[in-house]
Amino acid sequence: MFAPVYLDHNATTPLDPRVLEGMLPYLREQYGNASSRHEYGRAARRAIDEARQRVAYAVGAHPTEVVFTSGGSEANNLFVKGAAACLKPGVVAISAIEHPCVREPAKQLRRAGWTLREIAVDENCRVASANFQAVLEEKPALVSVMLANNETGVVQDIAALAAQAKPTRAWFHTDAVQAFGRRPVDFRALSGAGVHALTLSAHKLGGPKGAGALVVDKRVELQPLIAGGGHERGLRSGTENVAAIVGFGLAAELAVARLDQNGRGLAVLRAELEAGLVAQGATIFGARAERLPNTSYFACPGIDGETLVGKLDRAGFAVAAGAACSSANPEPSHVLLAMGIPSSLARGAVRVSLGPDSSAAQVGDFLAALNTTILQLRGLTALTS
Repeated sequence: MFAPVYLDHNATTPLDPRVLEGMLPYLREQYGNASSRHEYGRAARRAIDEARQRVAYAVGAHPTEVVFTSGGSEANNLFVKGAAACLKPGVVAISAIEHPCVREPAKQLRRAGWTLREIAVDENCRVASANFQAVLEEKPALVSVMLANNETGVVQDIAALAAQAKPTRAWFHTDAVQAFGRRPVDFRALSGAGVHALTLSAHKLGGPKGAGALVVDKRVELQPLIAGGGHERGLRSGTENVAAIVGFGLAAELAVARLDQNGRGLAVLRAELEAGLVAQGATIFGARAERLPNTSYFACPGIDGETLVGKLDRAGFAVAAGAACSSANPEPSHVLLAMGIPSSLARGAVRVSLGPDSSAAQVGDFLAALNTTILQLRGLTALTS
């Protein structure tokens, strides 16, 4: 069967075989409900407790601070809506480059009487310091700034931003979904700077889809999105997906163990990739900022991104035209527009996100296919002009 070279790891990652092996018993013989009091249930509860410890250890948190969810979107909604439900309507501040699962619940708060402020970013996708300070002068009750952007890969100095926001007494949250597994994430250190919660997702680091977590300081009062039997400290009711949670714990442990090695290798590969992209006239977004080592977001002037992605797919390379969650949206990336990128160039955006199994040969083959495809598209444009 034809299988394209997979270069879209920011959308999702392949399930690590070791993670699958660890999950299988909980899909077969260990099928108990973790709330049951018999041995089947106790075995499921022990598995969840062990996974919670693994996730907590991987991010420098205490196990009681880890609340399992169905994924990053639910965890982000749990913080934004859950915290807001325990506060009087005020100002909610989010960066202009947040994932839709932060942007949309923040917009919902606006309809419920909150004031929404978007924190500007500069041309390198970094939070604009002056604008951030201006927003803080409005004394926001909630602040959310992502640790690493899912499109550009640009990393924010969350500790510094949280420290700057600390005098406002706002609850500060960071979406660490893309960062976790690709760079160190230390909740205890971030908490000391003023971060109260962060979001994680299993399927971005070799784990299964359907498992995520909100790591949250126990001083933060949250109203659950899902009411019921009081699972997860009363913050997320519902029978636990034991197999996915077990897989999340294993994936977190494995990701931290190979972090340094993978990071160095991916940085070298990306440098080779971007040298080839620049040689073909591409613009690389966020290139002057610190980025995740696996992520390159670029555009070739005059080439439509969606068209290019489709052609590359047929040539055997799976890449993305921006974020997977918004792939049905024909509008230019809100991230690039926030960076001040002209709409005409933003429409050409393509994201390549490498993984642990990506190779120099794949990068070379991709660059060759890209060159051929661009020449074909420009030839077609010349014929129709």
